[in-house]
Formats: sequence, C-alpha cells, structure tokens
Amino acid sequence: MSSKAERLAIVIEAAPKKTFASALDWPGWSRSGKTQDAAVEALLSYAPRFEAVAREAGLTFPTSFDVEIVDRDDGGSGTEFGVPSRIHDADRRAVDAAEADRHARIVAAAWTTFDRVAAGAPAELRKGPRGGGRDRDKMVAHVIEADWYYARELGLKVRQPAPSDRTAIESSRAAVLEVLRRPSDGAPLADHKWTARYAARRIAWHALDHAWEMEDRSEGQGP
Repeated sequence: MSSKAERLAIVIEAAPKKTFASALDWPGWSRSGKTQDAAVEALLSYAPRFEAVAREAGLTFPTSFDVEIVDRDDGGSGTEFGVPSRIHDADRRAVDAAEADRHARIVAAAWTTFDRVAAGAPAELRKGPRGGGRDRDKMVAHVIEADWYYARELGLKVRQPAPSDRTAIESSRAAVLEVLRRPSDGAPLADHKWTARYAARRIAWHALDHAWEMEDRSEGQGP
C-alpha cells in the first residue's frame, strides 16, 4: 500500500432492505449493507482483501481513503437480490485508453483471484446463508456461466464454456478484456445497456464476491 490518502469516490444504490456501496475507480470493490452507512463500512472493511487484487493487477493501493459519495440512486429488485445492478450517471463518463487498460487489468486480476481461491478450496464448503450454499464446483460453474452472459452484454458472441474447458474459458475472458481495453465515450456497449465502466465493475465484483465467499466458507475445512 502507498502512504498517501486517496479520494475514494463511492456510488450508492439503495433499496428498502439492502444498499450497495461501490468504489467508482476500483472496479469490483463493492459491498452491501442494510443502510448506506453499513454498506460503506463493509466496503472499507474489505480494503485489505481488495488490496491483494490491486497488487495482482500491478497497481498501487492506498493505506487510507477520503470517502466521498459522488452519486446515489434508488436500487431495485436486483439490489435486493444482492447484485449491484444500478448504472449510475458516473458510469456514463468517457474512458480513455489508460483508464480502460487499468480497468481490464483489475478484471483480469479478479478472475485470477477467483481461480486461485477455487483451486485451493475444499470441494464441500461450510454451509451458510451466502450464495445459497453452493459447494465449490457449483460455484465455479455459476461464475463461468455468468461471465458468458456478461460477454453477451458486451456484444460478444462466444460459445458457453464448460467449467472444465480452460481453453474456452480463457478465450472468452480474453475477448471480454479486449472490449474493456478499448477507450469509450461512455455510451452503452454494443447498443445494449451496460457501459464500459459498469461492465468492469459488475464482472470484477461477481468474481470477487464469490472468491471471498469461497474463502470465508473454506475456513476450518480440509482441502
């Protein structure tokens, strides 16, 4: 971590029962809570875990933050379900080449983190309320399937990979990263709904959310 405090721009989506806080400039760093304050507190508590992702991406991560809420929107059913699904006005900003490359590196690091955690997790995870109690292999299959849907939101037509087909998985991921590395004017990608900024946040968040869940539910379990 660096010693310099960094402005942490946070976007909030709030539904009656659940609120998400997302770090606008750190795709994938999104956490939820029952209230805005709880969501921001949860986000900050995950800073040490996200630092490892930033380091994997080759980025310097600050030791402290000056929190600023820059956008707040009402959430919907997706928010209540547990997904940061709101595209904020801040997500419609243009992305230059350097920032696009940075976003793609973070998404790639999120996938690397997920793969590493899955490789070290026991097949049977400790049961709990998160993730519907999926065990390791079902969680891996779920993330791979979701990534295939996400690729379609980016306008990509790729074959849905089998969880055991690493060649197909890496090919699909490479295609997604190629899209994310392109500068964007902030308009929806491929005339769909997602912008480049939101796509990076959603894809990285999903991989990391399940990686961290798998870590938490592996504690005390044998390999």
